[in-house]
Amino acid sequence: MMIPSSSTLKHPLSYFFEPETIGVIGLLREGFFGGYVVIKTLLKNGFSGKIYPVHPSYKEVLGFKVYPSIREVPSPVDLVLIITGNRSVPQILRECAERGVRAAIVVSDGFAERDEEGAKLQKEITEIGKKGGIRILGPNTAGIANPSKGVLPNPYELGYDRLKSGGVALCGQTGMINPQAFPYGDLGYGISKICDFGNKCDVDECDLMEYLGEDPETKVIVFYLEGIRDGRRLMEVGRRVRKKKPILVLKSGRTEEGAKATSSHTGALAVNDRIFDAVCRQAGFLRLESFGELFELPKIFESQNLPKGNRFGMVTFTGGVGVLAMDEAIRLGLRPSIPTAETIDKLNSIYPNLGKTVIDIGPPMAAVNDYLSIYPKIMEAVLNDENIDCLFNVIWTGPSRGSIEEYIRIYRRLKEINEKTVATWIYGPRISLIQELTFSLEEIGFPVFKDLDMAIKALALASRYSLIKGADRDEEDFDT
Repeated sequence: MMIPSSSTLKHPLSYFFEPETIGVIGLLREGFFGGYVVIKTLLKNGFSGKIYPVHPSYKEVLGFKVYPSIREVPSPVDLVLIITGNRSVPQILRECAERGVRAAIVVSDGFAERDEEGAKLQKEITEIGKKGGIRILGPNTAGIANPSKGVLPNPYELGYDRLKSGGVALCGQTGMINPQAFPYGDLGYGISKICDFGNKCDVDECDLMEYLGEDPETKVIVFYLEGIRDGRRLMEVGRRVRKKKPILVLKSGRTEEGAKATSSHTGALAVNDRIFDAVCRQAGFLRLESFGELFELPKIFESQNLPKGNRFGMVTFTGGVGVLAMDEAIRLGLRPSIPTAETIDKLNSIYPNLGKTVIDIGPPMAAVNDYLSIYPKIMEAVLNDENIDCLFNVIWTGPSRGSIEEYIRIYRRLKEINEKTVATWIYGPRISLIQELTFSLEEIGFPVFKDLDMAIKALALASRYSLIKGADRDEEDFDT
């Protein structure tokens, strides 16, 4: 007998990210992996819905009654996690369809990523899902996360308690983006959604893009892709969603050897890299180059305004870094700004000959005993300059902790007046001080990057997306 879901959520993927009830089917023994961990993590993160463990050999787990099958669960279930051997998955999905389950995360592996027999099994569960009205994520996936709702049904032990809620959505064909594999608990920026779509037998990047495009919590969408199922749909959806929020994409399988590895990982069909690059340009995606960029670059969009153009300013404590940063900025399409005459006069009044394109605080820092007394005036003058669209900001921590609290005080004040896009790089003689100041500034809303190249690329991406948005607006005005 089919029981309709109790949820009133409208988008089909909402049953994954905002379920009212979750069924956990399969492995329930204590350990670092399995249903026991799923339930424990949901409880730790404040999930307020109902949880129904399912296993024929258990009576109780973590204070919850365990049901022998999904058929025996007394209430409608929005989402199930299936953590069993691959051969039992089809029958479980049939039973879920009978019960009106709307979404299933198939954690189990041994499908298309393994062999031909696994591919046939994957095709079978896909057809069961379509006939039964169940959207399937996976198989071979570590699942999803929605920290704002306490929905972290992660099958692996996290190693920390909570994820900070924020505006970055990370989606990909790898468990490496999931909470057990990355130190999200130590990040200064927050996460809106995480989704590992595994083998993509049903839910894919286009589905996620449409859902996240309408998600009010998501400010920037990030994808790691190993293959594309429908290039035409990807471009169509991408063109719509990019008008609302930036879409960053990292794709593997650029080489022949990488394409072969892609097939063995998730069973994905690799796409010629030149074709994919053309898709990115036409759809307005911002393409990433490395795995590190996947986690670093999105934060430029999370807590700040977009730049109005590509004119960048620079405040640095070291001239050498200024030269290197200028080279990288020009290479990536940024244009050095020339401060207004008013700004130049303000800077020169603070310290002689300070008002230049690259504002080097090194000389006044050496000449003025308390250089942090003039630092806020310099930053305010630069941030208020109408010729500067975005700023590359270099900070020196010094050898002791004394300056850290002063920097924090200064940047809290700057956050109140700043409307510009700022990318910061911090250096100094002690890693502990760099880390402390990094975390504090990101909590305030100033993203800090691990090196100057990453900071400059973040500004370049923000500038590029601003130009894309501007072109979209011009096109809409023309159509009107």
